[in-house]
Amino acid sequence: MSTTVAVTDESFKGDVLDSDLPVLVDFWAPWCGPCRMVAPVVEEIAQQYEGKVKVVKLNTDENPSTASQYGIRSIPTLMIFKDGQRVDMVVGAVPKTTLANTLEKYI
Repeated sequence: MSTTVAVTDESFKGDVLDSDLPVLVDFWAPWCGPCRMVAPVVEEIAQQYEGKVKVVKLNTDENPSTASQYGIRSIPTLMIFKDGQRVDMVVGAVPKTTLANTLEKYI
């Protein structure tokens, strides 16, 4: 069962910016090989930090305005939002430890 939630341009504000929890946003696209490589890592993070961090995925092909608003140039890009602000980001397919260590700073 997936613990990640798909967000759209329309739902981004409510799901991410207005969230009480820190949010990890996975900006991805179906054709992107590295995105497919990092997807299981993002799932594991979602399960490991359930209740502490909200993990969402945004398909950049279907939601170009949010992607361009945050200057997404390469995917996968993983952004961390806290209290409605972007506080950190990781670009590319990274190991789970890298992502976990980055997230830990905001929990």
